[in-house]
Amino acid sequence: MGTDTFSTAEPTRAELDARRGPVVVEFGSRSCGICRAAQPAIQAARAAHPQLTHLQVEDGSGRPLGRSFRVKLWPTLVFMHDGVEVARLVRPHGREVMDEFERLAARAAAHGGAAAAAPQRGGSNG
Repeated sequence: MGTDTFSTAEPTRAELDARRGPVVVEFGSRSCGICRAAQPAIQAARAAHPQLTHLQVEDGSGRPLGRSFRVKLWPTLVFMHDGVEVARLVRPHGREVMDEFERLAARAAAHGGAAAAAPQRGGSNG
């Protein structure tokens, strides 16, 4: 998915909890200026780690997936491995996004997951 491509067709929490491997779930909204401002750092991390699944979920009042993760501010990135949340960034910016993507890729590689390929380094610090 590209920048500002938040999907209203969200997976269920049970589907995410049952999913194997590394997943980054990004909660936000097309109308959120802070979400748009965070996109360069998020896109750079995605480009450096294409082996990680990334889902952009349109969040809002009454949206069940965001509520199940207790998302209160956008953007919120939830980093999951084998159905378990291992990290979270709220209103991230800069290098912290790349750092978390790298940690999730390393975790997956250590567990023989989909991210077993060596992480690629991007040319931007985000």
